Amino acid sequence: MPVPVHHPRAVRAASQSELRRLCLPAPPAHFPLVWEPGDTVELRPAAEMEARLAVLNVVLARCFGLPQEAAMGWLLASHLMDAVTEPEWHFLAAGIGDHRAFVLHLEAVYGLAWLLGICQHLDPARPSDNQLVTLLPDLRQGESYNQWRSRTLLAPRHPAEVAAVLDLYYCLDWGYLEAERIGARLPGMIDANTIGQRRWALEWAVIFHGPYHDGPAGWEEVDLST
Repeated sequence: MPVPVHHPRAVRAASQSELRRLCLPAPPAHFPLVWEPGDTVELRPAAEMEARLAVLNVVLARCFGLPQEAAMGWLLASHLMDAVTEPEWHFLAAGIGDHRAFVLHLEAVYGLAWLLGICQHLDPARPSDNQLVTLLPDLRQGESYNQWRSRTLLAPRHPAEVAAVLDLYYCLDWGYLEAERIGARLPGMIDANTIGQRRWALEWAVIFHGPYHDGPAGWEEVDLST
């Protein structure tokens, strides 16, 4: 159910303060707001986010050597084929696509895990938790989707909290790219690709309602160009 969201300019001020703390360039004054006063926000259903995380986990496993038959068999047994996007299908079934781009999805998985409350932080200066792999379906040990769900305690984030983090990552995306462009020192052990992948997960999961918002975008339709 949609809930009220904090005033966008107050959230933007907090995001800019965080960029200053990290010594990152701040976006220009005309940088767009993510939402408008009076808008409401909700998250995609937890089951949909779980399915997206599980599919990306299979994609990553294929990147690191999981056989095609095992990957496709797991998805079929889990009834998740409908959650696979067309580019993912081509990669899983025939190895077609940018292998390096799919590997980067680890940080999108991390973003989804944070959204579901499986991981506790989304620190913009720290890489994903080393324990992340233990929190995902163990494909090599044959753990089924239902078994994974039964051992995983979900605590989805509040939509207004996620909206504020999305605004932060929207600004961080600009700040990291600008820092890399001018050769400035980055604040931690991650780079703009990491920030972009986390933002991808947040942009996909958050659904705003208001006069200037379209309906929710598909995974491959998320726009990170601004």
